[in-house]
Amino acid sequence: MDAQSRGRADEIDPADQWVLNPRTGNYELRLDRSAAQQQPSVAAPRRPSSARRGAPGAPASPKAPSPAVPGPRRGEGPPGRRGGRPRKGGGGGGRRKKALVITGGTLAFLLVGGSVGAYLYYDHLNSNLKVTDVGDAGTGGFKKDQPINILVIGTDKRSGAGNEGYGDAESVGHADTTILFHVSKDRSNATALSIPRDLITNIPACPTKQPDGSTKTIPGEKGTRFNISLGQEGRDPGCTMRTVKELTGITVDHFMMVDFNAVKVLSTAVGGVPVCLAKPVDDKDSKLKLDAGEHRLQGEQALAFVRTRHSFGNHGDLDRIKTQQQFLGSMMREMKSKETLTSPKKFFSLAEAATKSLNVDSGIGSIDKLTNLAGELKDMNLKNITFTTLPVLDNPAEPEGQKATVVIEHGSADPLLKMIQGDVSLTEVEKKEQAAKDAADADAKSKADALLQGNRAPAGDVRVDVYNGGGPGGSASTTLTWLQNSKGVNKASNRGNAPAKVDTTQLEYAPNQADQARALADMMGLPATALKMGSVDAAPKTPMKLTLGADFKGAGISLTAPQKAPDDLQRVEADKAVCAK
Repeated sequence: MDAQSRGRADEIDPADQWVLNPRTGNYELRLDRSAAQQQPSVAAPRRPSSARRGAPGAPASPKAPSPAVPGPRRGEGPPGRRGGRPRKGGGGGGRRKKALVITGGTLAFLLVGGSVGAYLYYDHLNSNLKVTDVGDAGTGGFKKDQPINILVIGTDKRSGAGNEGYGDAESVGHADTTILFHVSKDRSNATALSIPRDLITNIPACPTKQPDGSTKTIPGEKGTRFNISLGQEGRDPGCTMRTVKELTGITVDHFMMVDFNAVKVLSTAVGGVPVCLAKPVDDKDSKLKLDAGEHRLQGEQALAFVRTRHSFGNHGDLDRIKTQQQFLGSMMREMKSKETLTSPKKFFSLAEAATKSLNVDSGIGSIDKLTNLAGELKDMNLKNITFTTLPVLDNPAEPEGQKATVVIEHGSADPLLKMIQGDVSLTEVEKKEQAAKDAADADAKSKADALLQGNRAPAGDVRVDVYNGGGPGGSASTTLTWLQNSKGVNKASNRGNAPAKVDTTQLEYAPNQADQARALADMMGLPATALKMGSVDAAPKTPMKLTLGADFKGAGISLTAPQKAPDDLQRVEADKAVCAK
C-alpha cells in the first residue's frame, strides 16, 4: 500500500472492505471488488497459495449471488466492533481472530497490537515480508522467561521511488542507524541503545548465505567504522549482529531492517508524526525547512527530519541520533494513541506499509512469529522505554580539526553495558510493578544476600574446579591462569567444558565451604544469585564447582551489574516529547 493508504493501482482500500455478515453479526474483510455483492459466509474456504499471495483484489471463491451487504461507515470503530460494542463470538471470524503487530519506527512494531479477522489479508501480509537467513548470528528465538534483544537497523540504501537523489545514490546499504533494543526479562521495561555509525570498532569474520545456497565467509576488519558491518564486501545483517555482540557483549536474538522508504511510508500511514523544534531550520542538504514550534511531519518531510545533520546541536551524527530518538518516541506515542488503534483505515495502511518495509531474520520471518514476539511486549508502558546512546568520545588518533570518527568512552559505556547485560532498567518502572516484583523475589533475594555475609577464606585455601558452560572459547583455561597468577588461588583446576551450557555463571559449594565461596565471589565479582549452596557438608579437600555461563565475559570482569546509570548518560523516555535544539 502506498503513502495514501491505497491497496492497489485500482485504489481498493482494505480499510473500506469490511462488510457485515448478517448471519453472524460480525464484520468480515472482503478483499475483492465485488465483495459487497457476494453471499457472506461464516468461514471462507482457503484459497490456493497462488491466489492468496495477491490478496487485495484477488478473485474470490465462487458463491451464490445475494443482495448487497453494506460496508461499515467510517468512524464506527475498529473491525470486529459495531455501534461501539464488543463483537460476540460464535462465527468463523471470531475463531480466526489473530493478534497482528503493526510497525512504526521500527521499534513500534514491537509495541502496538490489534485484531484482524481475515486470514486472506493476514496471509497477504506474510508475503510482504523480506526474510534473510543469518545462520547462527543470533539465537534464532527468544525465551519467555529471559530478556529479548533485537537489533533494529536503518540502512542508507536509496531504494524506493524518489530516493535516488539522497546522498550516495550508489550506496550498497550501510548500517546508517542502529539501535539495540533490549527488553527486560519481566517485560516491564526496555532500553533502546543507539550505536554511532562512525564508531571505530572491530568487525568479526562473517559467514553469509549466497543466492545459490552456499556460504561465503567475509573476512573481518579491525579498527574500522561500525557502519560498514553491513553492505560492504557483501555483508548481511548477520554481520552487524556479530559486530554488536563483540562490541557490547550482548547476544542479539533477532534483527529488523528498513531503508529510507520506510520512514516516508510509515509516517504517512500513521497520519504524520508530531515533532517540536526549538528554533527554525533551513537545511540545504536534507531539504528540511521548518519554523520553530510544533509540526506534524510525514513523507519527504519526515525523512528530511531524521536525516538532517546540520540543523541541531553540533551539526554531527551524535546530535542526529538524538533527533532520531525523539522522532521514534513520537511515532510510538502516535501509534499507541486511540486515534490510530480505532481507525481501520490507519490500521490497514500501517499493516501494508510496515510489512512491505521490513527485512527480518528467519526466526521472526512470518506474521505468526512477529505476533508471538509482539505478545511479549504489547503491554509495556512507553514511560518505561528509555532511549540512550553508547557513550563515545572523539577519536584521539585523528588530528584536531579533522575529527570524523569516535571511540568508546569506557568510563560511562562499561557500566551502561553492564546494566543492560544484567537486565537493570534505566527508567523508573511503576511502583506497583516494582513492588510486586520485589515481593516475589524477596525471599530468594534475602537468602542470596545472606550467603555473602560472613568470613572469607584465604586465597590459598580456596579449592575450585572450573568448567566452561557457555563463556567464550578457552574461558576455563584463562580463568584458571588468572586465579593462580593474579589471585593466589593455587588449588584451582581446569575441567574443560561443562556437561551442559548454562545462561548464567554458577558457583556450587557445600555449607562448610561458605567462606571459600565468599572469597571467590569477591575475586570474580559474582552476584549473590550466582552462589548455589548444597545441603550436605563436603569431605576435606573436595573442590567447589564453578561453571562459567553465557554471561561470562572474561577473567577479572565483574558479573555484578551496577544499579544506577552514569550521571552524564544521555537518555530520554519514549513517553516524553522533547524539542529538537
